[in-house]
Amino acid sequence: MEENVRAGRCVVAVDGPSGSGKSTVSRRLAVSVGARYLDTGAMYRALTWAVLRSGIDLTDTESVAKVAGEVDLRIGTDPQGYGVTADGVDVAKEIRGPEVTGAVSAVAAVGAVRELLVARQRQLIADAGRIVVEGRDIGSVVAPDADLKVYLTASEAARAQRRSAEDAADPAATAADLARRDKLDSTRKVNPLQQAADAVVLDTTELGIDEVVARLRALLTERSVA
Repeated sequence: MEENVRAGRCVVAVDGPSGSGKSTVSRRLAVSVGARYLDTGAMYRALTWAVLRSGIDLTDTESVAKVAGEVDLRIGTDPQGYGVTADGVDVAKEIRGPEVTGAVSAVAAVGAVRELLVARQRQLIADAGRIVVEGRDIGSVVAPDADLKVYLTASEAARAQRRSAEDAADPAATAADLARRDKLDSTRKVNPLQQAADAVVLDTTELGIDEVVARLRALLTERSVA
């Protein structure tokens, strides 16, 4: 991938709730514009995996913060195949399981955790120079000076359908879980899920992935950074 990364700084911040298409769109956009890709959600999930493995109570914020400070968390930035490890263990599959999914919002709400991971994310962005970053607080907190800020959204039904298809899960149960996570992520005290004031809002309910990527490419071209 390294030889395909173009010269010139370009930071794209993609935020939005689960099921809005962030991951697929961000990866394809990164490939399209010759950039790196950072899935910040995978970082919080990997840390959650480490917290669960430690056996501590999720409500014990001091212990959760201690794990965050000690775990060796590493994530790749190749949009065509990035890896995620925690203390040398490949956790790419485990972090998408129901146990981590059910606990990640609680871990991500811990202030010390967010402070630590935001610092790491900013360093990864600085090192890459040209990168598409996806998450829930990228445009508002992690990269407020991004060249393009996008907030992807979609109807609750569309989001539940997409996520249940990915996970082979019951749509009704998926919808309930998404609603639970949306509430937790948007109401947490530290860096909640929110739309940056200068973000472009794009509803993906009726749009295909290629259409969304094309629109974002057009926005980057307008800014002369594509």
